[in-house]
Amino acid sequence: MLKWMLMIPVVLFAGLATLFYTGMYREGQGQFRSVFLGKQAPVLPTTSLPGYAPLTDANLRSGKVTVVNFWASWCPPCRAEHPVLMDMAAQGIRIGGINMMDRDANALRYLEELGNPYIGISTDPNGRNRVEWGVTAPPETFIIGGDGTVLFRFQGPLVGTDYENRFKPALAKALQGAG
Repeated sequence: MLKWMLMIPVVLFAGLATLFYTGMYREGQGQFRSVFLGKQAPVLPTTSLPGYAPLTDANLRSGKVTVVNFWASWCPPCRAEHPVLMDMAAQGIRIGGINMMDRDANALRYLEELGNPYIGISTDPNGRNRVEWGVTAPPETFIIGGDGTVLFRFQGPLVGTDYENRFKPALAKALQGAG
């Protein structure tokens, strides 16, 4: 009986090691599937930064693909992805911004320093709308079809191989389908 009891930790370790190993190689690791994929985009905040037009429901249902980006001035990965957003806007891609859990003055200073790629900017100072969208932390970006349908969700900054391998093809597919 003592011999079998000594085997319990070995069996438990082997089981956990197998579970962890298979988890590391599963598809879509580190990404949470949005419950809104294929459904209408959630409600947008009604507040905006002073001097900027808000992102509206009409923006998302304009017949054109729109990228919705949740960001904050205090977020280093948001700063890292900002040149990509500026480049996308320069290419004519419609980008709406939702500034979350931030102070207006800090967000305004951020946009003055780095530029404004957004067609509209709504604010979510208390994080209520981010919860409705299922956003865990900034930056998080959604591709919205011209009819307001959520087509894709991307967590993290729009930089690196994950961006190149997942976001860019999803955006190209959405833009091609809209054209």
